[in-house]
Amino acid sequence: MLHTGTSFRRSLRIHFRVIGALLMREIITRYGRDNLGFFWLFVEPMIFTLGVTALWYTTGAHRLTNIPIVAFTVAGYSSVLLWRNCANRCVMAIQPNMGLLYHRNVRVLDLLITRTLLEIAGASISFVVLSSLWISLGWMDLPVDLSLVLCGWVLLAWFGTAVALILGALTAHSEVWERFWGPTTYLLFPLSGAMFMVDWLPHKMQDVILILPMVHGVEMLRAGYFGPIFRAHYDTDYVICVCLVLTLLGLVLVRDAGRRVELQA
Repeated sequence: MLHTGTSFRRSLRIHFRVIGALLMREIITRYGRDNLGFFWLFVEPMIFTLGVTALWYTTGAHRLTNIPIVAFTVAGYSSVLLWRNCANRCVMAIQPNMGLLYHRNVRVLDLLITRTLLEIAGASISFVVLSSLWISLGWMDLPVDLSLVLCGWVLLAWFGTAVALILGALTAHSEVWERFWGPTTYLLFPLSGAMFMVDWLPHKMQDVILILPMVHGVEMLRAGYFGPIFRAHYDTDYVICVCLVLTLLGLVLVRDAGRRVELQA
């Protein structure tokens, strides 16, 4: 038993070192050593969110509701970048990195986890920096319930990771899945809750839109920020169950993809 525990800890340390090395390689490969370098990891999502916030203001949308529009856009569009970028970065991620799999301790799962960790880090830093900036300028209030904000963010990150594993494994078999995911992500963007509150929709449409797990996460984020000034619609247990199923499916597909890749190598 003692030997088993020691071997497990040793394997865990090796795994963490592999992930750390892959993270450094991915950062250097993607962002380089010049100019802003690593800072692009969170500057890119910040620019996107800032642009959307400015668009809402210039069109006068902030006058149509009593919901603080800055917090509305920051929470909504940051959440989209979180789960969508995780999935996008893992599409066709295995084939270009086949050479790394010749290292004994590197697995397909490591490649996908590395990319999702980077995207989660970038979106999270962007979210925190933007929120802190607007709060310090008085454009946003402090969250009413920070624990609810964190819970929603973690669930969205989990959902994005699960989808990323599935897509990373599927696109290792066929490029058809890459073409399928492209239009799907554009369709999911307006349906994800970034551009509306569930309570604004007709009752029948609410039941339909709440089938999408990311909508629950966005509603949780906004409920954490706004508190009781609007009626939030979310089911934490539902999101957890969906994420568990997707994660299990993703891990099964990744294991199968790993076997196929090893045979090709």
